[in-house]
Amino acid sequence: QVQLVESGGGLVQAGDSLILACRTSERIFSNYYMGWFRQTPGKEREFVAGIDWQFGYEYYSDSAKDRFIISRDNAKTTMFLQMNNLKSEDTAIYYCAANPDSLTALSRGRVDYWGKGTPVTVSS
Repeated sequence: QVQLVESGGGLVQAGDSLILACRTSERIFSNYYMGWFRQTPGKEREFVAGIDWQFGYEYYSDSAKDRFIISRDNAKTTMFLQMNNLKSEDTAIYYCAANPDSLTALSRGRVDYWGKGTPVTVSS
């Protein structure tokens, strides 16, 4: 059974930083494009950032590209999302996701595996 396990969410103040983590198996980590999505009540889940499994190429949504950094730790089979200068509009449930085909496919919501999500609340 494939598992993507997120951690690191919490309550922070506007302007703070937070690092999310997503741990998975070696098989997924070494063969799938992985990324982060977020969702708020009443809205569709939206792509935030993704990373290439082979070369570590990064891809960001417009809302994330100037403040968020996605990275991988191969030894720990863990992906991270460092979120800086957080704003109230970043408040959401953040989900880890994996797709075997491409970052483009992942960014368009074609996801084979989802994590259960970790909540991030930014108070202003």
